[in-house]
Amino acid sequence: MIKEWVIGIGVAVLLFLAFLGANVLPLFFLAALAVGFWVMMERRTAVPAVSRDAPVKHQVSFDQIGGQDHAKRELMEALDFLRYRDRIKSLGIRPLKGILLTGPPGTGKTLMAKAAATYTDSVFLSAAGSEFVEMYVGVGAQRVRDIFRRARAMAKKENKDSAIVFIDEIDVVGGRRGQFSHQEYDQTLNQLLTEMDGMSTTTTPLVLVIAATNRPDILDSALLRPGRFDRQIRVDLPDKDGRLHILKIQTEGKPLAADVDMEHIARETYGFSGAQLEALVNEAAIIALRQDKKEITQEMFRDAVDKVLMGEKTGRRPTEEELQRVAVHEIGHAIVSELMRPGTVSHITIAPRGNALGFVRQIPESDRYLYTVEQLKQQINVALGGCLAEELHYGNRSTGAQNDFVQASSLAGTMVKCGLSRLGIVDEEHLQESVLDTEVRYILSEQEKETRELLRPYKDDIANFANFVVEQESIDGAVFRDWLEKTVQPAVKERVAAIPMLPPHTGEVGLNA
Repeated sequence: MIKEWVIGIGVAVLLFLAFLGANVLPLFFLAALAVGFWVMMERRTAVPAVSRDAPVKHQVSFDQIGGQDHAKRELMEALDFLRYRDRIKSLGIRPLKGILLTGPPGTGKTLMAKAAATYTDSVFLSAAGSEFVEMYVGVGAQRVRDIFRRARAMAKKENKDSAIVFIDEIDVVGGRRGQFSHQEYDQTLNQLLTEMDGMSTTTTPLVLVIAATNRPDILDSALLRPGRFDRQIRVDLPDKDGRLHILKIQTEGKPLAADVDMEHIARETYGFSGAQLEALVNEAAIIALRQDKKEITQEMFRDAVDKVLMGEKTGRRPTEEELQRVAVHEIGHAIVSELMRPGTVSHITIAPRGNALGFVRQIPESDRYLYTVEQLKQQINVALGGCLAEELHYGNRSTGAQNDFVQASSLAGTMVKCGLSRLGIVDEEHLQESVLDTEVRYILSEQEKETRELLRPYKDDIANFANFVVEQESIDGAVFRDWLEKTVQPAVKERVAAIPMLPPHTGEVGLNA
């Protein structure tokens, strides 16, 4: 409004001077420069668009978020400090200033912040960390001051005693000063620290900061101390029950066929985030649309899992000889996996997806977080099964096992660093590379011998079944188990112990190096 008045008066003055016969051209030029400078300064100091509008209204509730029961419970408890201020005050509890949501991408941190806006009767403003970053000095700090000022003003305007400011990807401006930032970023962070717990901080209305990041390790220590971010809530990948809950939420209202088994899909999707599960359900529905079907079947979900894990099918056309070799390779993985833990092979395919020419997908018996030396060795065996099956059948290996070797070497290195090798307990920081390399080679050599002996009884049968896999392109784990039961050797059954598997190994055959 002030800008319009100034421009109007200025134009009137110029017209009056022109009417009197004065040379107004220099004045007109200076006025144009002043207006241009004014507009530029307004753009530089402008706050994020989302904070200029009315408080954001999100219709997301905590009931709509699956797989994060612990994180939701912690966040709701913290938000109760805003809802029940009188009770909290009577107990002498200091109100929380900030809540930091951390965890892998796609686990629902932003969604939980939206649910917080629905749960609490507070003014809610949101912005991304990148919106506070500018090339002009002082702009970021000004935007921080402005969003807090607006939060307090809106709370007073709506007669509320609290406001929530949500900052997504706070690591952009909250990195450790002098290490992950430069001077302008430091000024912005300093202003944020002052607003959260500084001399001018007020308790009425109270401003609660909710921030999200997947890089808490780079945040400045002053930002993480009590009095600023009082709570750090881990929003982690969901377990099997959590994945099942998310799948039920995502498939609500979708036409599912009678053969769809959500429990089976939840087991197959070990390590999936909430975002990946949402993408999985969406891809299954797209497959149904592509096939002109009215219902989503279990097979469509199976193909959707492959797509989310490995990517879309590629246009590569391997030769018959390459397809045969890939099939032999994948059967090697599948045999070792099934011998170690019956019922774990879910799907075998030689259809190229992403960078893989084929892969075996496994179903873990349960989500595991600790592993013994025997379990690590068994997983190395599974990784080596593909190349050793090629060696038994063709007498040589191919470059397709490159990813398997990387995984096997990583597992062997984990054994050494965790004190599960011949070296015993070691200090990883002072462990010489030559000693580590020697021990890793020894572990891989021993497991290679063991895996070769496991596969040797199947040398003649692998080739015949590989022909069947090439014809079908993809086969279900149940079909593979039927074949394995008919060809399994009693001596092999006696040697193999039923040891729980590690997280599923895709057994993929990569492209040539």
